[in-house]
Amino acid sequence: MSRLTSRIHAWGQRNMPTREQMGRSRLIPKAVLRSELWRFTRRSVPRAVALGLLVGILLPFAQIIFAAILSLPIRANVPIAAVTTFVTNPFTTPLIWAASYQLGNMLLHIDNQAGGALDRLFALTDMWSAIEWLTSEGKSLALGLIVVSLVSAALGYIASGVIWRWWVGTKRRTAQRRARAR
Repeated sequence: MSRLTSRIHAWGQRNMPTREQMGRSRLIPKAVLRSELWRFTRRSVPRAVALGLLVGILLPFAQIIFAAILSLPIRANVPIAAVTTFVTNPFTTPLIWAASYQLGNMLLHIDNQAGGALDRLFALTDMWSAIEWLTSEGKSLALGLIVVSLVSAALGYIASGVIWRWWVGTKRRTAQRRARAR
């Protein structure tokens, strides 16, 4: 392993919640402790990365709790979902929110030129008030955060799936080489 990879691995090991820690929390249902939600599989890991990015960017509070609870219905790996929420931290949050605000402004400007379809849609569902309450900011930031979190989740899902395949392929090739060498 390279030095950077080993540092990332060590950071993940230090910050990844254990089943015992999750079990002690009264806010997290005991169903989160099921063993299939703690296995690292080719399906559960990309789901967990996508979920962690979505929750980490979209929700400003209780991210690990929400990631753990939402892991249940989509059968995502709980520790990966929890660790991935750390994408937002005191260093990255201002950058993500500034980029989201700019993106939201741009999208709303385009929407206003096209007749305000987004405003009419969200007025019908009263979604803006819920999002504004959640973010304590205006429409631009809320819309930008939604778009950034959805795009990040999709890219995280794809990237983690590709990395998983590469990692498994590398392990397989190494095992085949060792078997041939014997």
